[in-house]
Amino acid sequence: MSVASKLAVFFVATSPKDLPATVVEHAKIAVANTIASAAAGSDKVSAAIVRKLVKERGGPGEATIWFDPGPKVYVSDAARANAMMSDAAASDDSHMKCYAHPGTIAVSTAIAVGERVGASGKDVLCAITLGYEAAGRIGERISPVFLKRGIHNCIISVFGGAVATGKLLGLTSEQMTQAIALAATSMGGLRIATNSHAREYHAGISAMQGINAALAALNGYTIDEHILEARSGFFETYGSNVDIEAITRSLGEDWDIVTDMALKLIPGVHGMHALVEAAILAAKAGNVMPKEVERITVAGSPFLKTVYAHLHPQDFPGMIHSLSFYMALCVAEKEFAWDSISLRKLNDPVLRSLQEKVRLELVPGRTAADYPRGGTVTITTKDGRSYSHTVDWPRGSPQRGIEWSDVDAKYRALVPRSELPQDRIEQGLRLIHRFDNVANVSELTALLSA
Repeated sequence: MSVASKLAVFFVATSPKDLPATVVEHAKIAVANTIASAAAGSDKVSAAIVRKLVKERGGPGEATIWFDPGPKVYVSDAARANAMMSDAAASDDSHMKCYAHPGTIAVSTAIAVGERVGASGKDVLCAITLGYEAAGRIGERISPVFLKRGIHNCIISVFGGAVATGKLLGLTSEQMTQAIALAATSMGGLRIATNSHAREYHAGISAMQGINAALAALNGYTIDEHILEARSGFFETYGSNVDIEAITRSLGEDWDIVTDMALKLIPGVHGMHALVEAAILAAKAGNVMPKEVERITVAGSPFLKTVYAHLHPQDFPGMIHSLSFYMALCVAEKEFAWDSISLRKLNDPVLRSLQEKVRLELVPGRTAADYPRGGTVTITTKDGRSYSHTVDWPRGSPQRGIEWSDVDAKYRALVPRSELPQDRIEQGLRLIHRFDNVANVSELTALLSA
């Protein structure tokens, strides 16, 4: 059997009753998290442009564009628009092993397709879980090699959309195999685009192409099902010495949505979140004032080189990918909240001065595999004092645990940006908490329609 076929057999055979309670809770958390992040991204120009395009295109009224007063649109267009919003604000989930955001794609596609077919909440949650599993298992095998080759993580997230869609469409094992295979050859994205608004464009296309792959498979489209492991196939192209057997090993014994999904509790690249906490704690320990700072030293893995180069960013994508900007902000303000990233701060003289004092030290012998998301921040003052703090993993990561209280707080902080009425925001959050008992996903999308 091909890798795609082995995965497909498991995904098709798995039903909501097979999922442990913890898995279901994490799937509900993914729903709340994605909607909250989408609200934060709803005012981004990039997301607004694509919303305008899909509304102009029209089509059958199958699925809702969240926070929009217009009519429903074609299912893949709705998923595209919603995924773009979720990714645009850099506030969505991260898979801690494959550097992708499968939750954004799995949730946006599952809700859109679920709305089209009239799926129940528990069926949508099952589809999200399986989509996350597909993206995680395949993506982990090529990480971080694909990044070094200049490829964007959208090539991973598309599997989440394809499998989530296929599950809700009731694909057979053979059809699901083809959906996975088609997803493998549906995406192309360059890593350099991460530094611009192309990052969320990738997310939208990933959601759309995942749905398209499943719909094509449903209608009988077939290609080489060995495309993942074949010569010149997915793993050979994007990975190196891939352990093929590991991809399907222990299916159903653990779940990536529990073991590897992390939520962002502040905006920006997840690889900097633990460092934000470390910098704030170090600054508070010495009550260090910006004018006293001689140097801010960050020690961590080679991953940090990708965000260290962005000195004095000029726009939102630049800010959320700038280690120097984040460290300066932490030392100056000694806090970091959802509204900390503001274009008004780009030319702040205090922040610009502090950015010049940030230095990166890579930890010898440590790799992204064993030190991927944290590090040590040391603040040295002009009079010789030094304050240091280490944080290995950010809040909201599986290593530190995901709490509903954090999810609820994030939802209540970000969803009001969509301008939904407050009573509907609270109704929506309560409904997500009991989503596994909701008869039809349209109960949720009705609350998300402006």
